[in-house]
Order: sequence, then C-alpha cells, then structure tokens
Amino acid sequence: MTACGQHSAGIATYQGFAEGEFVYVSSSQSGTLAQLSVKRGQNVAAGTPLFALEAVDETAALQQARHQLAAAQAQLADLQTGKRPPEVDVTRAQLAQAVAQARMAARQLTRDEAQYQAGGISAQQLDNSRTSAATTAAQVRELQSQLVVARLPSREKQVRAQNEQVEAAQASLAQAQWRVDQKRVAAPSAGLVYDTLYRVGEWVQAGNPVVQLLPPPNIKVRFFVPETVVGSLAVGRRVIVHCDGCAADIPATVTYIATEAEYTPPIIYSNETRSKLVFLIEAHPSAADAPKLHPGQPVTVRLQ
Repeated sequence: MTACGQHSAGIATYQGFAEGEFVYVSSSQSGTLAQLSVKRGQNVAAGTPLFALEAVDETAALQQARHQLAAAQAQLADLQTGKRPPEVDVTRAQLAQAVAQARMAARQLTRDEAQYQAGGISAQQLDNSRTSAATTAAQVRELQSQLVVARLPSREKQVRAQNEQVEAAQASLAQAQWRVDQKRVAAPSAGLVYDTLYRVGEWVQAGNPVVQLLPPPNIKVRFFVPETVVGSLAVGRRVIVHCDGCAADIPATVTYIATEAEYTPPIIYSNETRSKLVFLIEAHPSAADAPKLHPGQPVTVRLQ
C-alpha cells in the first residue's frame, strides 16, 4: 500500500481498505447447541433469533421456582386472613355447646344450694356442683377468646418473615427466568451474519461466540494521508470512496484522525524524509451505503 496520494486528472487520491468491526454474539451460559437459526451471508433484523442452547435443567429450575413462589404467596395470604371459615365455625359450635353446659351447671348449682340449706344433700355434692359451674364458665370464656383470635391475622413478625420469603422466591424466579432466556440469543442489532462458528450438537462454552455479526454502522474505511494533507482534515469532513466493481462511488464522513504519524516504508527520520510521514484516517459511510463495502476490500479515497 502506498503512503502517498496519487493524482488522477489533477485530483489527489489516497489508497485504503474497508474494515469491519465484528460483533461476536455469545451466551453467558454453557450448553449444547440445539438450534442455529441463521446462515452465513444472511441479513438479519434486530431481535431476530440467532441460536438456542439446550435448556432442560434451566427449564426444570424455572418450574420449581414458580411453584415455590406460588407456595410462599399462598402461605402469606393464609397468614394475613387468619383461620379459614370452617375452622371458625367449629370454634363457634364449641362455644355454643359450652354456653349450654354452663347454663345447665349454673341451674344445677342453684338447686343444690337450696337442697343443701334444707339438708337434702351433702356438702361434698354441693362442692361438686360449684366446681362444675366454675369449670363450664371458664370453658365459655376460653372459647370466646379463641373465637376472637381466630378472626385475627397472624402476628406481625410472622407476616413480615413470610413477606421476605415471598421476595426471596420472586428473586429466585427472576434468576431462573434469566438463565432460561440466556439459552436463546437474538441479534442485538441489524446486520450481516458474517460467519457461524459452531454446528448443531456441539458443546458451547459460556462466553464463546456462536455467530459473527457485522452491523452496517460497524463498516468503515481506513486510509492514509501525508503530513502535508492531515492539517487540512477535520472530523466530519466528507470524502468519496471508490472501489473496483462498485456501481457508484460511496460518500463517507471522516470520524477519526490519528494523532501520531507513522512511516511507510520504515525509514530513519530526517528532514529529507518528512514527506514519508503518513497519518491514519477513518471514515464511515452511511448505514445504507455501508453494505456495499466488504472487509479487506481495497479502495481509493478522495477528499471533498
């Protein structure tokens, strides 16, 4: 590649080449490649499925996380609502029975006290009646308290602890869903499938790229200008790119100007060889024109 520009019909041109900055698409998880949805040379839109890894274990873990979350939420709802209506009905029935027994014991005590005064029963029988009345009255008070408690939700600390269990289950579910989602990878942007690096059935290590993607904005032109020209260039300047076989020249915009010079060919620096100093320039065509260029393709650039 020549360092200096060539003059064609009085217009300086500079040699360069097209270059692509590839996007290597991979998964954060390991697994066997189960599906490869694209082929080399295919143009894809953003979001197009590219490949999928087997996800048997991850899917099972996701189902388990869903069931655990459902169980934790059900237990929280149970703690917040207190006992179930049938359980409350049982306590209410027991209370009604205890009230009837207490009334019967109270009436029996009244009769026994009268009999004792008349000398019809012993002191022992009177004591038994008094004990029975006191016992049945205490049962009524106990069941009344149980009925009140049955209508209350669980204690605050129990509810708070169960809330934390629900949040932990939700986090586990999100993590399991993320692992499953990582097994199916889509195109991060529109572009050309430049190459596929694995076959279906092969084991793919986490982080290893499966698809090599080339988005149009990642195609650029690199060319070199001499020291005498670089001072007149600025980022944003328009250039024209010519390539062999292209139907028409391609406009591009300068996006980078090297701050350090280099020699081509390598020689010892001297005042006499300053004309051999060159600077690297990068220019990007529009996204519509970029696919007309191919990485490694020689081009000729002229300034506008």
